[in-house]
Amino acid sequence: MIEFALLAMPFFAIMTAILQTSLVFMSGQILESAVQDASRMIRTGQAQTRKDTLASFRSNVCDRLYGLFSDCSGLHVRVSVVSNFQSATVEPPVDWTCKTEDCGWTKDENYTPGAGSNVVLVQVYYKYPVLLNLNFLGGSLGLSNLHDGRRLLGAVTVFRNEPFT
Repeated sequence: MIEFALLAMPFFAIMTAILQTSLVFMSGQILESAVQDASRMIRTGQAQTRKDTLASFRSNVCDRLYGLFSDCSGLHVRVSVVSNFQSATVEPPVDWTCKTEDCGWTKDENYTPGAGSNVVLVQVYYKYPVLLNLNFLGGSLGLSNLHDGRRLLGAVTVFRNEPFT
């Protein structure tokens, strides 16, 4: 019983860390896949034909997240037309130096799906909650990369719209 008492805490801490890491990485992959699938509607011109809005694009992404993201209104969406692939610059819309608990997004959301043959940059970000946060030890042992203990997950894709009319 003494051996179990000595080993139980480290064992359960390691198991929890493994599960948390797996969940965060799986959520990141699912977000990436959801953005790719939802962006296909823009690329083929279906979103433009239906006159989709920012809310409908967010809903389209949210429908593909399998319930892993608790609040889809927390998705930060930016869809914009860029002049070419080289000019597609990606900057996460967070202030990495913010030290308060209520750090908002630093860039506004937008939804401009473009016309046929336009190059489109789609960015979707989410502040994912991390349950096991070990950053209190003075290092970067936890998965959180935001001051409030959450992790910024992002998915970005750049593509040329098909030449639809």
